[in-house]
Amino acid sequence: MDGTDSSESASDKDEDEAPPPQVSDSLSGVRLTDAPILLLVYFHKALRAELFDLRRTAAAALERGSYNHELILKLHRRFEFLKLVYKCHCETEDEVIFLALDVNVHNVACTYSLEHKSIDDVFESVFDRLNVLLEGDQVMSKPFQELVFCIGTLQTFIGQHMLKEEEQVFPLLMQQFSCAEQASLVFQFLCSVPVMLLEVILPWLMSFFSEDEKRDITHCIREIVPEETSMQEVVFSWFVKDTGPRAEHIDGFLNQKGILKFLSAKRSFGENWSWNKACGLQTNAGYGPIDGLLLWHRTIRKDLEGILDNLYQIKSSNVFLDLDSTIVQLKFLIDVIILYRTTMEKFCYPVLNELPSGCPSPPEEQFHIEGLQKLLNHFFQDGIPLCKFVETLICELESFVMQVSKQFSFQETEVFTIFSQNCSNEMQQQLLYMTLYMMPLGLLKSVITWFSAHLSENESKYILHGINQEDSLVDKSFASLLHDWFRIGYSGKTSVENFRMNLQKMFKSRCSFPSEQIKESVESSSFLPLEPIFTTNDNKCLSYSSSSDSHTTMKNETLYSSGINLHVFFPPTIRTLYPAPKVSVETGCTTSSTIDAPIPIDLIFLSHKALKNDLEYLVSGSAELVKNAPILMEFHRRFHLIRFLYQIHSDAEDEVAFPALEAKGKLQNITHSYSIDHRLESENFIKISHILNEMVELQVSVSSINSNTQNQAMFKYHRLCIRLHDICKSMHKLLSEHVHREETELWPLFRECFSIEEQENIIRAMLGRIRAETLQDMIPWLMASLTPEEQGTMMSLWLNATKYTLFEEWLGEWWEGYVVEKVTKKSKVAPKLTAYPLEIISTYLSNDVQDEQKGESVCKRGSNFPQKNCSWTNIESLEKCNEEQNNDECSECKRHCSHDDEKKCNEVTDIKDWIDKPGQIVTDSQKCRKHGSLCTMSQENMVAAIRRVSRDSSLDPQRKSYIIQNLLMSDWITGQKITQSEITASSNGEEIPGQNPSYQDPLKLLFGCKHYTRNCKLVAPCCNQLYTCIRCHDEVAEHQIDRKSVTKMMCMKCLIIQPIGSTCSTISCKNFSMGRYYCRICKLFDDDREIYHCPYCNLCRLGKGLGIDYFHCMKCNACMARSLSVHVCREKSFMDNCPICHEDIFTSNDPVKALPCGHSMHSACFRDYTCTHYTCPICSKSLGDMQVYFRMLDALLAEEKIPQEYSGRTQVILCNDCEKRGNAPFHWLYHKCSNCGSYNTRLL
Repeated sequence: MDGTDSSESASDKDEDEAPPPQVSDSLSGVRLTDAPILLLVYFHKALRAELFDLRRTAAAALERGSYNHELILKLHRRFEFLKLVYKCHCETEDEVIFLALDVNVHNVACTYSLEHKSIDDVFESVFDRLNVLLEGDQVMSKPFQELVFCIGTLQTFIGQHMLKEEEQVFPLLMQQFSCAEQASLVFQFLCSVPVMLLEVILPWLMSFFSEDEKRDITHCIREIVPEETSMQEVVFSWFVKDTGPRAEHIDGFLNQKGILKFLSAKRSFGENWSWNKACGLQTNAGYGPIDGLLLWHRTIRKDLEGILDNLYQIKSSNVFLDLDSTIVQLKFLIDVIILYRTTMEKFCYPVLNELPSGCPSPPEEQFHIEGLQKLLNHFFQDGIPLCKFVETLICELESFVMQVSKQFSFQETEVFTIFSQNCSNEMQQQLLYMTLYMMPLGLLKSVITWFSAHLSENESKYILHGINQEDSLVDKSFASLLHDWFRIGYSGKTSVENFRMNLQKMFKSRCSFPSEQIKESVESSSFLPLEPIFTTNDNKCLSYSSSSDSHTTMKNETLYSSGINLHVFFPPTIRTLYPAPKVSVETGCTTSSTIDAPIPIDLIFLSHKALKNDLEYLVSGSAELVKNAPILMEFHRRFHLIRFLYQIHSDAEDEVAFPALEAKGKLQNITHSYSIDHRLESENFIKISHILNEMVELQVSVSSINSNTQNQAMFKYHRLCIRLHDICKSMHKLLSEHVHREETELWPLFRECFSIEEQENIIRAMLGRIRAETLQDMIPWLMASLTPEEQGTMMSLWLNATKYTLFEEWLGEWWEGYVVEKVTKKSKVAPKLTAYPLEIISTYLSNDVQDEQKGESVCKRGSNFPQKNCSWTNIESLEKCNEEQNNDECSECKRHCSHDDEKKCNEVTDIKDWIDKPGQIVTDSQKCRKHGSLCTMSQENMVAAIRRVSRDSSLDPQRKSYIIQNLLMSDWITGQKITQSEITASSNGEEIPGQNPSYQDPLKLLFGCKHYTRNCKLVAPCCNQLYTCIRCHDEVAEHQIDRKSVTKMMCMKCLIIQPIGSTCSTISCKNFSMGRYYCRICKLFDDDREIYHCPYCNLCRLGKGLGIDYFHCMKCNACMARSLSVHVCREKSFMDNCPICHEDIFTSNDPVKALPCGHSMHSACFRDYTCTHYTCPICSKSLGDMQVYFRMLDALLAEEKIPQEYSGRTQVILCNDCEKRGNAPFHWLYHKCSNCGSYNTRLL
């Protein structure tokens, strides 16, 4: 009893109590000092821990029912901070890490960037639930439960995304970059985050780690940060900053509202704001801190005007060598203006609004930077000439400069005046610092260096004096760093070349001008390149080189990615300025047909729709289980079907579709992340399966336990339902986004890079792995989710991919509704003859006699040929079931029964329309005797009748063939019909011959025959006798049985004849099995071998099944061992006869040998044939590697002497192996190919 309780308590343990998952095993054991890039993995650990704590907090509150307004507000603030941290982390990866990796390893960044955008949507769903809870007054239990589910989805989504990065991205980074290069990337990450955020995020990060981990991080930072004393002091101060408890730190940070919402800056100015507002303090006349912004305005105006003048010169001279450096300077200024505008709008103007006089209304015309940025970043995608681009850029820049001038004039005359009159110098100084704090560390260094180079000596002294002043808002080490940078820029200690190279590298990831395009423009111009235009008051040149050869940065360089700031501060507009990265498609890719036309690869993505529908069912069904427990078994069955079909789909993608895409040169690495998705999603399916199994066990056992235990079981069942719904919602989001990314990223690539034939080969390879039993589940599953038009498209693509096989025949036999659908779909098919064949012939010939008596010409009369439904070429195949036996030399397997006359039987058309219709036996027999004159027709009359039909021009060729064929077979048709009717009439009420058991092993009383172990006999309708199997019948009878006509069997235990089935239908036998394997199509039973039915051969074959040990080649139309996945394909190659014995290979019982040339023959025939021959009897290619034999011939010919009259003569030959012509020395027998060295040649 104790053991049971212990087990249940362990089972009841919620997943929320489990520790957060660790990092990937591929990174375990790697030291941070050896791979500095793993510092980003420490961010992963912190994010996992924070998400785990948030979910645990919310789940605990839900379980206690204590979810008050204060808790919801606290969760809201923590999620705001978490989103900000994660946003900075993601944008850094997109703008820095992935772009650097993409230089060496292509097609990795795109998928993960798409996932980053998907995670934004999950965050929004969390905030939607939180806002509902903050605003609502109704019962909060259900919305709070939804919040917990959304947090779980977010945790699962981010956790899986980070795990994928740790498995794929970080090992590649460690492999492709040295330790110094990794350190440079990490430092670029630190320099790309705004200072305001960085000094808070880093202490938050350190709060999650142990002392040992903190020491490792500190040691790593020493290797990452440049050897600059002031810089190291600033970064170390942020990492070791003591902020108290993490929750209080986050709350204090978010309460400022100056980072996330930018609603007010009052708290940023502390007590000074309250005191100045109360007293209305006036500042002293003269220079004030706010006047430093006037210098800022002047510098920006000057450089913008200089850029505009330079563009005018480029336009007039038509020389574009200096254009790239001009664009770099313009991008730099745009970044500066964006961050400056953000500071004014989010910090300065809200402060002025609190004044009694309020803030004057800014001019209606704001900065319209988006159009200018879009032009700079997207120009080359449009392929516009450079001269046209320069004209457009000048127009945009002129408008932008006018807007900047108006904004600056407004600020100088209105805003700064109010500030200088109402705010103390200390407050003005704080506003200036806030402007700097909005910038990333990397940009800040460049801005200060650039700004200081434009100042006079007095202006520089004033700015330095302001920086040196003590200020409680600014850290001393940070102020010291600013002071050092300012002095370096003003004094000119840094070389101009280093400065311009750094600035050039800052924008290397943003669209630059292709050197080839500029080179072409220069070659067509006679002008010299322009002089640099970035000048200072002291005429110091700050121009930049047009390109940079280095893809990575050095340790002492301070670079940044400007896109991160735009993503953080302007997320709505960033999507138009910086779209998701695109995959580089190989230029040699073959373009498919029109994008809207259905193509074979669409078959993969049609299955996505069915998968999406089932994911929605899992979410809705799992929610319904709480209230409706009886549907558990149906949900359990449906889930396992979804899981099974998903596994089939994902395995086919991983093993067929994705490798084909990876083989396309530059598309390597693009599918790796999707394969990882498949594995992780399979693990989620396993989790759901375990929960469902536990729920089923509880439901079964709940009726047999006492009331107390029953209540505990119901409580546990309820908890399992909640866990199930939580995981189903997470998996719905994960799989939906996975499918969306495949359709966004991979679907266009399949269309662009594969021809129609290549797509068909991919689809054929995928379908050739699917068993018949799986297709019986898959096809209805797909059909139920598609529209009628999509159903038609899917079946059309499917049938086209399997056009060389017997798939359509199998489909018609298995799926009864398919025949009706096919008739409806193919309404224009020629009508089918259902009349009695001899009736048609007699009517035709009698009319012909009458016409001749009337003197009418046969050629002039109309035919009285019936116009009923007929499928002129749809001949029912009289095949039997077939097995395959694996052979080391070949994949084609053994048939269970031979069909020597199959092809002859297949020539008979529409006999099935009148055979085996019990209600018409007497009538058909009477018809046979009525037309008995046809059976006694002489040979001369038969020839005359055939000639008459052949000359009848009113008959189309198909109708002529039908009549002539049945004329030739009229004797056989009549005899068969009379025999069938007599057998049926004589057997009524009589015992059928062979109604006794047969044994494969009489001593062991093992039922069966020499061919099969089975517990039943089959009733052969053709001769009304019992045979153990179809092969037993064919061995003793003069005819072959049609497997489709077998409808009855005899149980060898009770000896009762009954409808055919897998078990005996009599009560006394108690569902006695007729065989472990039963195929209702082939009417095959077997009790001791592994057999499967191939839906493409439409035969039963020996083996474990398609996708296990065999696959079906759609072009060869043969089941082959999986080891032969790479072979020479020939259309319907296994549908031919053996070239040696002329037996049909497809229906043969004997093993078959696949030849290197693609032809085939029986293995026994191959052994006998190769004793005297080494070439294929069909195409004459060599049957193997004959180099040893050819070397023997070389030695033989070297010793043989050619007569003098023939020496020097040559003969023209054709090589059978390489199929090339050439000349060979004269010889009476042997002629060597000069191209491949083969002696398998022939004279021309």
